[in-house]
Amino acid sequence: MSSNVLVIGAGGREHAIVRSLSMSPHVARIDVAPGNGGTAGEPKTRNVTPDVLSDVESPAAIAEYAVAHDIDLVVIGPEAPLVAGVADAVRAVGIPVFGPGESAARLEGSKKFAKDFMVRHNVPTSAYYVFASGQRDEAFSQLERMGAPVVIKADGLAAGKGVTVATTLDEARAALSECFDGRFGAAGDTVVIEECLVGPECSVLCFVDGETVVPMAPSQDHKRVGEGDTGPNTGGMGVYSPVPMVDAVTYGTMVRTMQEVASALATEGIEYRGVLYGGFMLTSAGPQVLEFNVRFGDPETQVLLPRLRTDFFEAMYACATGKLADTTLEFSDDLKGVSVVMASAGYPGSYETGVSITGIDDAEAIEGVQVFHAGTTRDEDGTVRTAGGRVLNVTTLAPSFGLAIERAYEAVDRIDFEGAFFRRDIGQKAL
Repeated sequence: MSSNVLVIGAGGREHAIVRSLSMSPHVARIDVAPGNGGTAGEPKTRNVTPDVLSDVESPAAIAEYAVAHDIDLVVIGPEAPLVAGVADAVRAVGIPVFGPGESAARLEGSKKFAKDFMVRHNVPTSAYYVFASGQRDEAFSQLERMGAPVVIKADGLAAGKGVTVATTLDEARAALSECFDGRFGAAGDTVVIEECLVGPECSVLCFVDGETVVPMAPSQDHKRVGEGDTGPNTGGMGVYSPVPMVDAVTYGTMVRTMQEVASALATEGIEYRGVLYGGFMLTSAGPQVLEFNVRFGDPETQVLLPRLRTDFFEAMYACATGKLADTTLEFSDDLKGVSVVMASAGYPGSYETGVSITGIDDAEAIEGVQVFHAGTTRDEDGTVRTAGGRVLNVTTLAPSFGLAIERAYEAVDRIDFEGAFFRRDIGQKAL
């Protein structure tokens, strides 16, 4: 079987997906829409320019492209096309899709839907309250009753920036005002106020084909922009895998929760095919669910896929076609993974783009290092430039976390672009 694959997305997650797919002997061609400066240089791969496919969130446009270009599998990276129903449109024309349909994507597209779903099915999670924009006074009154710390979430998609873990009431009031005052657009018209759970966070991603759940190795993201987990939340500033603090019992509990969620979706008549991401807080009462994502995490993917030894295309295709029961996901248990995000000055606020980047090849010359492009473009002469807030993911695999961390930062120090910044403490919790 020699297949053509269409990957939707432009971030570091998509670059990691493309690189892993390109290694499969079953893949003939990979189209990436719109792709980035890194995907443009991968084997078997071509970026789809906007003049060919201008709207990657359009269900009709993606389905039309897939038919016209003999695509055998569509892989949807970001959440927005999933919430828009792209997977449904592609499946309707008979092409397998790795990614859930619109009804399942509500688990990420609406914080309210996710919390209500968890309560309906007794999934362990925090207490919460939901308020619409017309209930501003009631929301602030509830906030005063709860006190701090407390979590404020915009209901809809906000590119990973719609969640505030407020340690003071003043911070919580400001976050609530931001939502109601339109900082996140329609995503903030409804707000979820949650009890703040205490403990370390951990993510477990699982392949789900509607019946079978195949878990991946656990990982731990670093959400805050500043060292020591300070400052505002971001899309993620770095990650490591596996997670030494997660013992077999805790991991088993999280996996059972994910299996129960998949079964609950099926009982509600929702077919789920793709990756289901469970974000957990490891509390004194056991793992509790903070959130679900309906796609590969970013930057978790950039540290998980390099550790994967299973043919990635075979696993994805089996999941998309409902044949996951015969699939296992094997990881390199003897290798530890660390990935550091290099970001543009100002992120997660406003930042410049178009800044030239040097040193990527020098960084990748270090043993075990891979650099995934997250927000980049490539000029005709090969010059790589910044094109986003999170610019690069510098990933290292090594026999120990200490060596992985050392090599990751040696690689980071070889890369240069004006305004670059990164956290220096990624992976320290693993030690």
